[in-house]
Amino acid sequence: MIQTKTAIRVRYAETDKMGLVYHGNYLTWFEVARVEMLDTIGYSYKQLEEEGFLLPVLEVNVRYRRPAFFDDKLIVRVTVKEKPIVKIQCDYEVLRHDELLATGWSRHGFINPQGEPVRPPKPLMELMGSHF
Repeated sequence: MIQTKTAIRVRYAETDKMGLVYHGNYLTWFEVARVEMLDTIGYSYKQLEEEGFLLPVLEVNVRYRRPAFFDDKLIVRVTVKEKPIVKIQCDYEVLRHDELLATGWSRHGFINPQGEPVRPPKPLMELMGSHF
């Protein structure tokens, strides 16, 4: 299992008229945490793209439990529970201290530049394998 944490500070521009974080921003935070997770294990998303691998979103889900507000200091925890084959699923938790604000997941497919499904690069699989 791979699990990493990413710190997020809520910007004023991420809130709506009610003073709450606009719901769509959680997906951006998921992406930030996912990219940082790849950096943490030693294989950046940029490297993936430079080698001809893309990871489009196939499905995404968010469950909002409690609101976040301007200037909150949050942690987005991303977890990968299973080694990817052609798809990878990331699970997310957004926390303010120990308070769970949102949960979610995203599923991505590995594809080549022509849009065809492919297996992840072997070096990435080796790095991920050391975590399972």
